[in-house]
Amino acid sequence: MAWWTRRRCLVGICLLTLVAFAGPVLAQEEGSVAEGPTLESLAADVDGAALAGHNAWMLTCTALVLFMTAPGLAMFYGGLVRKKNVLSVMMQCLFLMGLMTVLWSLYGYSLAFGGDNPYIGNGDYLLMNQVQQYWDEEAAAPVTPMEGVIPRLTHMLFQGMFFIITPALICGAFAERMKFSAMVLFSILWGTLVYCPLCHWVWGGGILAFGADDAISGGALDFAGGTVVHISSGISALVCAIMLGRRRGWGQDDMRPHNLTYTALGAAMLWVGWFGFNAGSELASDGLTSSAFAVTHFSAAAGVLGWSLYEWLTRGKPSVLGAASGAVAGLVCITPAAGFVQPMPALAMGAIAGVVCAIACGLKGKFGYDDALDAFGVHGIGGTLGAVLTGVFATRACWDIANGEKLGLLEGGTVLTGQIVATVVTWVFSIVMTVVLLLVVKAITGLRVDEETERRGLDIMEHEEEGYLLL
Repeated sequence: MAWWTRRRCLVGICLLTLVAFAGPVLAQEEGSVAEGPTLESLAADVDGAALAGHNAWMLTCTALVLFMTAPGLAMFYGGLVRKKNVLSVMMQCLFLMGLMTVLWSLYGYSLAFGGDNPYIGNGDYLLMNQVQQYWDEEAAAPVTPMEGVIPRLTHMLFQGMFFIITPALICGAFAERMKFSAMVLFSILWGTLVYCPLCHWVWGGGILAFGADDAISGGALDFAGGTVVHISSGISALVCAIMLGRRRGWGQDDMRPHNLTYTALGAAMLWVGWFGFNAGSELASDGLTSSAFAVTHFSAAAGVLGWSLYEWLTRGKPSVLGAASGAVAGLVCITPAAGFVQPMPALAMGAIAGVVCAIACGLKGKFGYDDALDAFGVHGIGGTLGAVLTGVFATRACWDIANGEKLGLLEGGTVLTGQIVATVVTWVFSIVMTVVLLLVVKAITGLRVDEETERRGLDIMEHEEEGYLLL
């Protein structure tokens, strides 16, 4: 690349970042605080038609989040592995859609959202008790349990889709070498003992919930799962990659993605599905939903540019894989901040995430760990970056969650401390629990396939199927 072209790219990145940082500061007048609606106030004020509209939106978001796991993540990950393992990755995604749904319905939702214990949920919602519609004999009428302005059944379904995709993200780290039986057992244990407690800590009024009485350092802002989904899965993915060891031939054999067409299409599907993931986390359809939708899109777009321009400057050419990964990095980074930041900071967050995650993914060769599909580099690093930057850019103008008190660092608030504390807690908890759970799984089923299975591929050896039959 000619020197002047590189220079123009660098100038473009600097201008984009400058506009993103300065825009909201120049545009926002002092004292202009938008008071965000609460679900309780909405439920009291809206009529039946409006409630139906909220529910329709949330059911649509539920479908969008499920769409993220398959076909979205299944295609994104499936294209990144070698062709002899493409079905194994897709099977993991599909199987987890079934397995985690059953666990969530039996006890997972109750552990995550039941009761007011600061550490773990209770048995209020076991086996869908108090979740599904029931008949009230005294009133002689059916009763629909509500969660804000939507039926609790809808809330359960929406949150259950997060429970599905989170362990599926971890699969990217141990792709092409973990036993299917080990993956199943690990996902059951991890979902029960890592995801459910974290979910309760953040969204169930626990020790990381913003403003909760028992919260550590005041709790953390996490609109749609920066800590619950991305940091937890990304850090656990790193532990899995280290404890399972490298794939045989890593660093010597050709392990390039076998089908980047799948990966590009999968990334686009994830981008679309992420609108349900983030905007749906308002649990209603209102102005804050629009804000979360907008910043989600803006951050993804800036992530594409950030990663691509970084490659352009350092390698001379931008890649399709880099653009796809940059989109996901931007989406991951904005997830905790989606309800708390404005569009211009979202551009900055996406651009920063694109560059930082690209650098992080490039370091695995130097450190010698085989994170096969960069689950840690994108989700662990991107989620951590997003949680911290939420503490920088969060503003009352989006959601007055602290009743008039300032939030982010640029606004003069102090939530950054809580963001850092919650991030550290999530890192430590995820590392310790994942190590313990992997040791348990290793003792019961073993973790890794044998040498012949890895050489011939998991598709044929674990599932007796092939992704491509060439006649």
